[in-house]
Amino acid sequence: MKIGEIAKIVEASTWSEGSNSDIFDLSVDSRSAKGSSNELFIAIKGPNHDGHQFINELAKKGTRNFIVEEGVRPIPDCNILKVNSSIAALQKIAHAKRIQFKKEVIGITGSNGKTIVKEWLSTILSNNLDVLKSPKSYNSQVGVPLSVWPLSTHHDLAVFEAGISMPGEMENLAKVIEPSTGIFTNIGTAHDEHFGSQKEKIEEKLKLFEKSESLVFRADHSELSEVINKDYKGSKISWSTEPDIDSLVKVEASSPKNIKVLFKGDHYTFQSEFTDEASLENLIHSIVCALHLGLTPAQIQVGIAMISPIKMRLELKRGVNNTYLIDDTYNNDLAGLTKALDFMDQQQQLAKRSVILSDFVQNKSTNEFYAELNQLLLQKGIDKLIAIGPELSAHKKHFSLESKFYDNTESFLASLSKQSFQNELILIKGARQFAFERISKLLADKGHKTVLEINLDAVTHNLNYYKSLLKPETKVMVVVKALAYGAGSSEISKLLEFHKVDYLAVAYADEGVMLRQDGIKLPIMVMNASMDDPYKLIQYNLEPEIYSLEQLEAFLQAYQFANKILPAHLILNTGMNRLGFNETDLNPLIERIHNNPHIRIESVFSHLAASEEKAHESFTKEQITQFRQYADQIESALDYQPIRHILNSGGIIRHNADQENMVRLGIGLHGIEVSDLHADKLQNTSTLKTVISQLRTVKAGETIGYGRRGKAINDMAIATIAIGYADGYLRYFGNGAAYVSVNGQKAKTIGNICMDMTMIDVTGLSVEVGDEVVIFGSDPTVSQLAKWGDTIPYEVLTNVSNRVKRVFYSE
Repeated sequence: MKIGEIAKIVEASTWSEGSNSDIFDLSVDSRSAKGSSNELFIAIKGPNHDGHQFINELAKKGTRNFIVEEGVRPIPDCNILKVNSSIAALQKIAHAKRIQFKKEVIGITGSNGKTIVKEWLSTILSNNLDVLKSPKSYNSQVGVPLSVWPLSTHHDLAVFEAGISMPGEMENLAKVIEPSTGIFTNIGTAHDEHFGSQKEKIEEKLKLFEKSESLVFRADHSELSEVINKDYKGSKISWSTEPDIDSLVKVEASSPKNIKVLFKGDHYTFQSEFTDEASLENLIHSIVCALHLGLTPAQIQVGIAMISPIKMRLELKRGVNNTYLIDDTYNNDLAGLTKALDFMDQQQQLAKRSVILSDFVQNKSTNEFYAELNQLLLQKGIDKLIAIGPELSAHKKHFSLESKFYDNTESFLASLSKQSFQNELILIKGARQFAFERISKLLADKGHKTVLEINLDAVTHNLNYYKSLLKPETKVMVVVKALAYGAGSSEISKLLEFHKVDYLAVAYADEGVMLRQDGIKLPIMVMNASMDDPYKLIQYNLEPEIYSLEQLEAFLQAYQFANKILPAHLILNTGMNRLGFNETDLNPLIERIHNNPHIRIESVFSHLAASEEKAHESFTKEQITQFRQYADQIESALDYQPIRHILNSGGIIRHNADQENMVRLGIGLHGIEVSDLHADKLQNTSTLKTVISQLRTVKAGETIGYGRRGKAINDMAIATIAIGYADGYLRYFGNGAAYVSVNGQKAKTIGNICMDMTMIDVTGLSVEVGDEVVIFGSDPTVSQLAKWGDTIPYEVLTNVSNRVKRVFYSE
């Protein structure tokens, strides 16, 4: 579309005018914006981010077209279109694109399984058709129109999912998707709090299919079936596994490997490896829809064979030779590649960037497609392409960046040496049939099998939750000391920098130096700066916490000698009795800083000793009152107002009215709500996993482990797992004091925890060597381990050893 055409579609007023560009790309995220004159950036103002803040930055990058919903200054040679609602404008643009597409469009909604059905159905259909599908779980008011925008004449069919959380939302998405065929997966309890009843929620979701010709659903869901049979006017493609329930399609799935389907009088049998009820339901939705669309049973079976459990995440992990790997080895399409490249954009650990890419098995091969792919890689700053597959090799002339081409994965692996990649960030993105997991295993850092997985989306959720409790003007300092509570300080800090927190805090200068060397530019406060640190602080632009008159004098001398102004954070002791100025220190402190040109007080703060405990609430109030009195005295000696902060994670929850103008977020970022008031609002961020190394049978009367502390009263099955106290799984978890989870089964420890290994009792459980073992995560939780060990979650998290590999992932 031309930008002039878009201006008419969204009924915009023009604030700034440039050329009438062709628009090929839409962006709502400054991270993924390409900086192209053919791109339209839509500035959306959300609860935690405001796209309007990035307009000038994107204009400098090369973006020339913008939609805004608040006044901004005109920019030369740029189109700036003003609308009342940026999201509504985005939906109108997508609707205009949708109504030009005259082929089949499938819409999917429901409480659970939307993304899985979309992925599996698309896989089945894409063997014979060029299918456009929603990227990952793009099903929101913003995600749906972004999914629809790429529709073009070369697509044979499109599959989109739609999700809502409030009444009144589906009508907008229905206008954007206008599905000709629908799938209603099921109804559950998600977002119940916003609806008067399940029936009301079903009726709202059903609005997606008001113009659909047919709708696939499971008749066994009685409440769902009742509403559809009453309100839906199109052709009802109902299916059921129950013989006494009236349905168009009958399915027998008693033997999971043989799914028998009676469709329009014909019997078909499909083979599948899935055995759980949820997966079978998702697969049958896909099979019934594919049969309805006219695919043959043989075509459907080929598609089923290509389906694997969907790994809905991008993983970041350390590789060999100082490399980082982004592991996305489960499928390959252009939308997924774009998302992976956006994730790559957020990682600044290494400047050099490489992509290992397979053929796009779900795309038609055209010269235009490969030219666009080359342009995308160039725009994303990719230095090197490793292209694997006959289609990519056949179109090598379209790639202008440094590239190497291989017909298959085997030929690439044969050429791979330990020195092939060094000091670079590598994206590994391949369709399932290319088995790129072999590449990932060879390039991954060969640490032992124990890993700590960190969910970056959960970290973001927790940050946003705490920010939602704050006034808009309240600043946020996030404490990332001790490897960000064991998670990984550089990776977490990169995420926080993107989300525009105001400050980071570390314990020691060396931690701050590491962050600076990894490219972190945020202000960093060093909480335990020693007398030896000033020149290091100056060199790396770090700001020290000042806690005594002696330290202040030493730092002032060093900074004056270096002809620098000391950026000081003054800590006041109000009852913690750890570090800080006492009340008797205030007068000499004020005398030293009054009208002193060699120091600038960046902040004044204190530590709450027991903010999370209701029993000590009066003491906390006394601390806050005392802090304000001390801070007022200090400010009276200054001709400016420094930042003030006293609330930590527990304080934000229990003493929210005392925000001052900054808060310090620590353990709460990692999903631990120490006050235990709003734990349900946070998400678990870390999962510590290992594997079973060996299984053995121990006879009755035999003993297990050091000191013979474990005793077999009866014959027992014992598993040895690859984690011990050197990894952070401490001795007090031994001898049955804790359990781990193996394939969802609880297994207690037996015997003493060893340095590198632990024995667990798996008697009567279904386990094998190599099975994954969860030490902590959703079950058991960090808080449970802390309780068993008579300690606190902080200790459990920070005890995870550096030798445990960290894997960061995003959905």
